[in-house]
Amino acid sequence: MRQTPANPPAHLAIIPDGNRRWSKQKNLNLLRGYSNGVRKFIEVSIWAKSFGVKMISLWALSTDNIRNRSRAELSTLYCLFIKATNDPDIIRMLKENNARVRVIGNTRILPKSLRAALRGLERRTRYYNSFFINILVGYGGREDIAYAANRIARNGGRFSCENIRENLMSANIPDVDMIIRTSGEARLSGLLPWQGAYSELYFSNKYWPSFTKNDLKTAIASFSRRERRFGR
Repeated sequence: MRQTPANPPAHLAIIPDGNRRWSKQKNLNLLRGYSNGVRKFIEVSIWAKSFGVKMISLWALSTDNIRNRSRAELSTLYCLFIKATNDPDIIRMLKENNARVRVIGNTRILPKSLRAALRGLERRTRYYNSFFINILVGYGGREDIAYAANRIARNGGRFSCENIRENLMSANIPDVDMIIRTSGEARLSGLLPWQGAYSELYFSNKYWPSFTKNDLKTAIASFSRRERRFGR
């Protein structure tokens, strides 16, 4: 296999599933599992860049997570996200790779401290332009489309494909070439439904904290071998 797979996806999206099951398997507390998972966001992003990917979208926290997880678990996640936005190693990796971070989702449902931390990370990386990392926080696919519909209705606009796309929370995200989901689950759970209409899908049995650079390389190589027809 080539060191770098030919024809990698320009835009890769990942559903990083399996943190809790990984923690249980390793007899570790949930904090440890999530901590490893959060740090892996940037690590995998840099791996993707090394394989020729131009943009990556990572689903950090869904609206379903916020509705259905316990307050204690969410507090753990919020604290880890805040810590990650100020982690010197993460900041260094972003700077070295000229990687811009954008946050996509309904951040109004997040604690003020987390909103401020995420905005700070966006500001800190706003002039980087060699690689793009979209972090989906407080994001749900159905909510995204409902958000667009409400904006169009308020403005008296016409419901066309172009108008819907332009009014999404995720309006600035281009179409996704490939979606990877870890942990062996074979569903999309509402990830970027508009941009993912023609995405190639890849499901890995690895839990997210165990997902390696070679696992990512294998997934991208699989994409490179596929013929995309787009209805032709």
